Amino acid sequence: MILNIFLTIVILLSNSFTFAKGDLAIRAKKLELKLGSDKSDYEMSQKSFELETGKAYRLEISSMGFKEYEFEAEDFFRNVWIRKIEVEGIEIDTSILNEIEFEREGEIEIQFVPIRPGNYEFEIEGLREKGMFGQFIVK
Repeated sequence: MILNIFLTIVILLSNSFTFAKGDLAIRAKKLELKLGSDKSDYEMSQKSFELETGKAYRLEISSMGFKEYEFEAEDFFRNVWIRKIEVEGIEIDTSILNEIEFEREGEIEIQFVPIRPGNYEFEIEGLREKGMFGQFIVK
C-alpha cells in the first residue's frame, strides 16, 4: 500500500514537469532589431519574430541615429512579463512599456518572457508607409 502511494506520487511529480514549454533556467535567446542602415534610413533588419510562451528572450533594439524612431508595440508589451530593461548599461525598473523613442543613435535591451500566444504588430510611428513595421508571432 505504501509502495503504491509512493509510486503514484513519483509518477505525478515526474509528469508535472513536462507541461511547461519554456524553461526559464536556460539562457535567454537573443533577438536583434536594427533601425536604419547605411543603405536606407527606413530599413529594418527584421520584420518578424517567432517566439514561444514561457521562454526567455533578450531583444536588442538599436538605432543608427539617422532619424527619430518611435518603436510602438503596446499590445505585445501587455502580453509579456518584462524581466529587465537596460539602456547603455543603466537598468530601468518597470513592468510596463508602451513605446521606445530613439532621438539619436542608441541601443536598448529588453529581457522578457511572452505569457500569451498571439500575433502582435509593431511599427515605427509615422513611418509605417515607408515599410517600418513587423510582427511578433507568439505560439
